[in-house]
Amino acid sequence: MLEAVHQELLARRLDEQIAARFPVGQRLRILDVGMGRGVQTLRLARAGHEVTGLESDPTLVGAAQEALATEPEGIRERVRLVEGDCRDTGVHFLPGAFDVVLCHRVLMESQEQDPDATLAGMARMLAPRGLLSLLVRNADALALGPGLAGDWDGALAALDADPGTDRRGASVRADRLEALTATLAGIAAPLHAWYGVRVFTGWGADAPVPDEGTLERLLAAEDRAGRTDPYRRVAALLHLCGARDS
Repeated sequence: MLEAVHQELLARRLDEQIAARFPVGQRLRILDVGMGRGVQTLRLARAGHEVTGLESDPTLVGAAQEALATEPEGIRERVRLVEGDCRDTGVHFLPGAFDVVLCHRVLMESQEQDPDATLAGMARMLAPRGLLSLLVRNADALALGPGLAGDWDGALAALDADPGTDRRGASVRADRLEALTATLAGIAAPLHAWYGVRVFTGWGADAPVPDEGTLERLLAAEDRAGRTDPYRRVAALLHLCGARDS
């Protein structure tokens, strides 16, 4: 369920930002860095945009190719899949080549302690007035998972230092809103809007997707909390949108 919830919340907020920033009906050039299985890549292509997916894991590239193969020809023609590292955007693409760049979960899975250079490379891909969309793990909420599960040693460890641990005890990488705000300002894509993702559903063991009515109420609650302080500040994930003004 967690995957379904955060993908739907990302889609809603991303569509909202795109609608506010670009003319209705404009076919955008979109780069999805770390596309995974291509969920957002295919969704945006279905909406009429030209989308390039960049992914370093060949298994995930293969899964995205299989999913793409089931789409109508018109959608397939709008998608390009590239196997490559997120740190090498400048190797694969020209500066200013995209109106929107997505970087969802890439930093969560990276071992880099300083993501500034990677994010700067992505920002260079943005055209004037371009939009950079980030999804990261919230470092200010790492203690909530173990704390709500009654794991007091885990909660204390998460309060004491970064990185924290996930609910399986594995080390995780996380970022703070303030640090990323400073990074986005420094790479000429200052923070334009931010949201919490999975305020209520990010903490326990994953659960099956509920029935449609329950899922809609869950999403409504998550969407509202993810836009409202103080709730969004303790979400499991943060969705940040940086915008290039010129």
